[in-house]
Amino acid sequence: MAGAGGGGCPAGGNDLQWCFSQVKGAIDEDVAEADIISTVEFNYSGDLLATGDKGGRVVIFQREQENKSRPHSRGEYNVYSTFQSHEPEFDYLKSLEIEEKINKIRWLPQQNAAHFLLSTNDKTIKLWKISERDKRAEGYNLKDEDGRLRDPFRITALRVPILKPMDLMVEASPRRIFANAHTYHINSISVNSDHETYLSADDLRINLWHLEITDRSFNIVDIKPVNMEELTEVITAAEFHPHQCNVFVYSSSKGTIRLCDMRSSALCDRHSKFFEEPEDPSSRSFFSEIISSISDVRFSHSGRYMMTRDYLSVKVWDLNMESRPVETHQVHEYLRSKLCSLYENDCIFDKFECCWGGSDSAIMTGSYNNFFRMFDRNTRRDVTLEASRENSKPRASLKPRKVCTGGKRKKDEISVDSLDFNKKILHTAWHPAENIIAVAATNNLYIFQDKVN
Repeated sequence: MAGAGGGGCPAGGNDLQWCFSQVKGAIDEDVAEADIISTVEFNYSGDLLATGDKGGRVVIFQREQENKSRPHSRGEYNVYSTFQSHEPEFDYLKSLEIEEKINKIRWLPQQNAAHFLLSTNDKTIKLWKISERDKRAEGYNLKDEDGRLRDPFRITALRVPILKPMDLMVEASPRRIFANAHTYHINSISVNSDHETYLSADDLRINLWHLEITDRSFNIVDIKPVNMEELTEVITAAEFHPHQCNVFVYSSSKGTIRLCDMRSSALCDRHSKFFEEPEDPSSRSFFSEIISSISDVRFSHSGRYMMTRDYLSVKVWDLNMESRPVETHQVHEYLRSKLCSLYENDCIFDKFECCWGGSDSAIMTGSYNNFFRMFDRNTRRDVTLEASRENSKPRASLKPRKVCTGGKRKKDEISVDSLDFNKKILHTAWHPAENIIAVAATNNLYIFQDKVN
C-alpha cells in the first residue's frame, strides 16, 4: 500500500498515517442550527473546497500556495469566498416553508479564470460564478470618480479610462436559477461528463437539465405510481457515470440500485442493470427495510465500480456483476443491537455519505461520536478515526479508536453505550489527487492529511 493508495491503518510497513491539519468553525457548546454543515465538496483540482450549511450559505476555502518562509503552511485551506446561496421561501399553494439548507454542491470543471458551482436546496438549483477582480477602471468620461453622472455641458475633452490595481475582490454572482421542476425534495445533483448537462433527483423523479437552459428540463425517470397509496419506494440518490455521458445510476429506499442508459429510450423507467443483494432471511427484523435504504451512491474515479452506503455498511459493486457486491465493509455493526433506541431518537434515518480516495484503493464514510471510518480495499484493513479538537495540534497523528460492545473495556476503548449520537459525521470529501480529506462535524470542518504530505 505504498504511495498514494492510502487507507489510514495503524503504523507499520508503508501504511498511511493520517494527521491533523486544521479545523474551521467556532467552538460553541450551543451550535446554531443555521451553522450546521450540510455538504462538503472539493473541486476538480482540489485547490478549492466548498461547504454548504443549513443557513443557506456557501463557504469556499482556497488552498494556499507554497510559501518559502512558511514551509508548513502548504496545503492550508483559507476562506476564499462566502456568500448566501439560498434564502428561506414559502410555497403559498401548499402552505409549506422551503428551507434554505444547502443539500448538495457540485463543481463544474474549470474552463477559464472563473469557477462555477451548482448548489441546491429542496426546490431550487443555482449556478454560481466565482470570479476575482484586482483592477478597476478610473477616468470615466460621463461619471465622476465617486460614480455620479457629470453634466454633459461640462465635458470638454475625451479621456481614455485606465485600469488601476485594487485589493483583490472575490465576487460570487448567480448566473442561472433552475426552479419549479421538482414537486418533491431534491436529494442529488450530478454534473455529466459532457460538461453541458446535469441531473437533479427528488424522491420520485429525475430531471435532466442543460446548463444554459433554465426554463425547461427533461424528465428522464418517473417512479410515481398512479395511485400514491401504492408507493413502495423512493429515490434516495443519483449520479452520472464519470466517463460515459449516457449512463447514470440511482438508488432507492429499498436498497436497490438501477443503472440506466439514456441511449435506449428517452424515459429511463426501464433500467439496463439492477443491483441488489438478496436478503438473509435469518437476520430479518422490523428495522430491516429502514436500514437497507441507500443514503449515497458514488462511482469510482475509474468508472468500473460504484459504492453504496446504507445505515450499517458500505458496499462496493462491480458494474459487470449485478447479483451481489464484490465488497461489504461494516461501518458500525455494534449498533445493530441499538436499533430500537436509534429508531426512537430518529437517528436510524440519518443519511451518511461516502467517498473514494483519489486512486480508488481506499474509501471513507462517517459514523457517530464524530468517528469516521476508512477501508483499504487492497489490504482489507480498516480504521476508525475521530474528528475532535482534543488532538488538534498541527501534524498530530490520529490515533485509531475502538468501540467495545460489552464485557471488559480496555483502557483506550470507548463503550458503545457512551457514544454521542448527536455528534455525527454525515459529510466527507477526499481530495481528487492527494491524501487530504475534509470531514464535517456539526458546525466544524476538519481537514486531515497523510503524514508524508
